[in-house]
Amino acid sequence: MGGWSTADIPDLDGRRAIVTGANSGLGYHTALQLARRGAAVVLACRSAERGQAAHDRIAAAVPGAAITLAPLDLADLASVRAFAERHGDGPLDLLVNNAGVMALPRRTTADGFEMQFGTNHLGHFALTGLLLPALRAAKTPRVTTVSSGFAWAGRLRFDDLQGERRYGRWSAYAQSKLANLLFAKELDRRFPEILSNAAHPGYANTNLQAVGPKMRGRRLEERVNAFANAVVAQSAAMGALPTLYAAVAPEARGGACYGPRGLQYRGAPTKVVMPPQAGRAELGRRLWQVSEDLTGVGYEARAAG
Repeated sequence: MGGWSTADIPDLDGRRAIVTGANSGLGYHTALQLARRGAAVVLACRSAERGQAAHDRIAAAVPGAAITLAPLDLADLASVRAFAERHGDGPLDLLVNNAGVMALPRRTTADGFEMQFGTNHLGHFALTGLLLPALRAAKTPRVTTVSSGFAWAGRLRFDDLQGERRYGRWSAYAQSKLANLLFAKELDRRFPEILSNAAHPGYANTNLQAVGPKMRGRRLEERVNAFANAVVAQSAAMGALPTLYAAVAPEARGGACYGPRGLQYRGAPTKVVMPPQAGRAELGRRLWQVSEDLTGVGYEARAAG
């Protein structure tokens, strides 16, 4: 199959990168390939055990790789702040906002946010803002935020962002993924010195699909998802290609989204069409203000500092 592949990743020697959710799936393969091309990569992981396993796998696959394991729980703003304090010094060339949760029963984060919106969007919004000085200190910084095809079904319910009055696990997930796109585009508008874009993996075989059914005790659904992953989905390594393309390809552009070229489902990465709502600048501005208010992370203050 033709198209852009890991062989096209440029030399990244001297570049520093942070990948959230690097312990498995898309995040692991993203971190692996960045390390393979010479980048110094911070594996930002919630689970110390799974993070250490990923660290050891990359170290074995890439002898001499400059990789660091660091704790980060995006569902806890105190953890986000602690991570940024430890890793916000010096230029940061690349931030990959990859970690996420999908279709969970309603849960709340440590700060009282609905778990999917809080983890997938607000946690990354806060992290990016807190790392803003380090990003702006780099010569050609990039921020790539991983969304999903489910963003097409997303709608921002500003009157009930946390799903307190009405909650649907898939609608909440779609809302968070639309928020990822709006954030990526608004960041690119507000800080043109940072190339901010988005990516989505199509249908990739990761453990993301298993978490929701496990939490709800739905064994049949869990088995169906596992079967679909094995038979229909593309590999996690292939699913990571749009993220890698957005993050390192010289031709990747700010404000764009990259996904599989085969009906946004599978295949080599290409620029893909985003849902119309993602292009609404007024929606991006409104979400930005709400996100600053909820997280307490003010970008302009960080930029001025």
